[in-house]
Amino acid sequence: MHEYSIVQSLLESCEEHARENEATKVTKVIVKIGALSGVEPDLLQTAFDTFKEKTVCDGCEFIINYQKVVIECLDCKEQSTLEKNEFTCPKCDSYSTKVIDGEDMFLMSLELS
Repeated sequence: MHEYSIVQSLLESCEEHARENEATKVTKVIVKIGALSGVEPDLLQTAFDTFKEKTVCDGCEFIINYQKVVIECLDCKEQSTLEKNEFTCPKCDSYSTKVIDGEDMFLMSLELS
């Protein structure tokens, strides 16, 4: 379960940002998880809740924003958000597409005190 190593890295990043900003506590962590990132939101939530204890994030709110896959058609240049992982352009049915969002996980913001 790689969510544990992701949480370890996330907590280290939170510690670093708190230290850089002379904060003693992180009160909110907001992440964005893409549908194609390979990260399971429920497992990430459980791992974060388990490992945040006795860290600068102890007691903080953890918000996960789930990002659906967004593609751009290379033929008609239309951008579309996919409801299913069917990588065809909904406008022109082309298979010539590229993913422009939904592959990554990002730390979007922190609230510090």
